Amino acid sequence: MTQTTEKRDLYYAERLAEMIRCKTVSKKDEFEGKEFFKLREVIAKLFPLMTEKAELTVFGDDAYLYKIKGKDESRNVMVMSHHDVVDATGDWQEPPFDGVIKDGKLWGRGTVDTKTPLFAEFSAIEELLSEGFEFPVNVYVFSSHNEEIGGDGAVLALEYFKENNLKFDWISDEGGAVIDPPMAGIDKKCAMMAVHEKGRCTAHLVAKNASGHAGLAGNHQTPTMRMVSFMAEMDEKKPFIKRLHPEVRGMFESLAPHMSFPMKTIFSNLNVFSGLLVKLMPKLNDAAGEMLGTGCTFKNLSSDPDGTCRGEAFLRCINDGDFAKDVDTMKEIAKKYEVEVTLSETDNEYYRPASLDSKGYKYIKKTVEKVFDYAAAAPFILPAGTDARRFCDLSDAVIRFAPIDIDSQQYASVHSENENISVDKIHLAVDFYKELIKNYK
Repeated sequence: MTQTTEKRDLYYAERLAEMIRCKTVSKKDEFEGKEFFKLREVIAKLFPLMTEKAELTVFGDDAYLYKIKGKDESRNVMVMSHHDVVDATGDWQEPPFDGVIKDGKLWGRGTVDTKTPLFAEFSAIEELLSEGFEFPVNVYVFSSHNEEIGGDGAVLALEYFKENNLKFDWISDEGGAVIDPPMAGIDKKCAMMAVHEKGRCTAHLVAKNASGHAGLAGNHQTPTMRMVSFMAEMDEKKPFIKRLHPEVRGMFESLAPHMSFPMKTIFSNLNVFSGLLVKLMPKLNDAAGEMLGTGCTFKNLSSDPDGTCRGEAFLRCINDGDFAKDVDTMKEIAKKYEVEVTLSETDNEYYRPASLDSKGYKYIKKTVEKVFDYAAAAPFILPAGTDARRFCDLSDAVIRFAPIDIDSQQYASVHSENENISVDKIHLAVDFYKELIKNYK
């Protein structure tokens, strides 16, 4: 791991601050280019060698794809981030777009999500180019301008990759980070690498008005009451399949050596205690329960003038095979209440997980363990969405890990007030990407 100095830390912080001062807020159905194009100018100024030597393709309004050719041009790897941010509302300790360096921290929107990783990717490549390093394989850097709104940047990039038959040995995006222990009883920080993110699907629910006069039917027969009864049974029974998926099992096995008794004993013997965990985890909290299978949230309940009741079930699945069975279960329960459940392909968004046995995952994990040697590295399932999900068919190792060491306040500042990054941690992100690119064979 490269040693740091206060001079190097401040150097990185001042340069990153220039990117933070670009107010690249993405908005639905609107692109305000001034701040985005300002960021492009900042990148060209900060990273002149990369700007000169890399091939640049721009998709849509402002999604970047840089390519640095390698000795073996038949192989590709990709590091990713996004340069758009959500707007900064609320009460901030420092102005969110001033890039203030104070109290050992760089303050501003995007310091965690995710201009620091993007800055580190660019810095690593710039430094390697300045050292005359010959890249072993093609290295791509992709950053979209509308990740926060689920925009078209990554979609357009995917079309380009498919048109050019591009596949990747591994892809590294944001997602996890080096964080405080996610579970009680762990004695060190944890480098959490998301190897999967939950699929998303919206099921449309309809309870039609029965024939005859509504007043002659009991209240339990009205469409609204039938719909509510259906939802209540689903919530009470929670009938979906629950299991310890490979990604969750891998997380527990990786963290077990760092746990205290008795959790260490339980998680070190999953073959014995898996059944117990499946029963206990939903009782710990909702987030723990959702790691076991499909999650369901009912929303948008409404009534038509004719009495028809409509609603939606927002479903988040881990395994597509289990999900198909879960939908069948939901339809069977809905039938009891004469509720129609319909899904279409356009409503269903599922992407396959990375392989924990893949060369790419093992290599990235090894690099994480080298740079962040004080942290326990573990896979996990990300409940949120990233641009990387679009690229899961292009590699068996799409890993979502932002190499930033953040505390609980910094973690909570994502999409909230007082987002900041510790100045003395920025170099670790640069070191990570240099190691990741330099040592890949």
